[in-house]
Amino acid sequence: MRRTARSVVPVCVLAIVVGLAPPALAATWSSSAQWGTWSNGGYTLYNNIWGGGSGPQTIWANSYSNWGVWANHPNTGGVKSYPNATKYVGKRISALGSVTSRFNVTVPSGGSYATTYDVWDTGHAYEIMLWMNKRGAVGPLGSRQTTASVGGHSWDIYRGSNGANQVFSFVRTSNTNSGTVDVKAVLNWLRGNGWMGDVTLGDVQFGYEITSSSGGMDFVTNSFSVSSS
Repeated sequence: MRRTARSVVPVCVLAIVVGLAPPALAATWSSSAQWGTWSNGGYTLYNNIWGGGSGPQTIWANSYSNWGVWANHPNTGGVKSYPNATKYVGKRISALGSVTSRFNVTVPSGGSYATTYDVWDTGHAYEIMLWMNKRGAVGPLGSRQTTASVGGHSWDIYRGSNGANQVFSFVRTSNTNSGTVDVKAVLNWLRGNGWMGDVTLGDVQFGYEITSSSGGMDFVTNSFSVSSS
């Protein structure tokens, strides 16, 4: 819906009518489609409502670095969505000089979710999740293996399988809404412990794994970037 200079409808009311949070109305791009995508600056943003029993969700973006999502998922179990920004790398771990990422987010005080990276090899045999913050009834797949400080953070590290691929979950020992992650150091740690080989790094994704956000909640990525060499 497009507002004109003559419109007298308050933004907050208009947002309720069309089912969008106010930031989406002024954004460069937005989508409420289940698989809505947008490419910008070498990144791709995905609305990615993939779980069962989901409610409405709208993703918006001004750029790959500044984007967010409004979601109204019911207070039931199971992940409903993973809206994210994705950067493809496409190099073997041994050929990478560095892979780092920076992020800054604003997340709700209610609901159940995790702010997390999802890092994949090109063959999708390994999924590496880096949980930067979490709230509510959420938890990683598999069993806890150890605690380690790597990549600039201290983690509880879990290992498991979803039936299609191995899943390594690095759950930060305390929540943070901003920071820098040395992704290459995490990959080296996994190789050094024999958990995976010299695979080719594919997608580095960052977003919100949302289980519930009843009533409608805003998740805002204030800034985000991935650098590799």
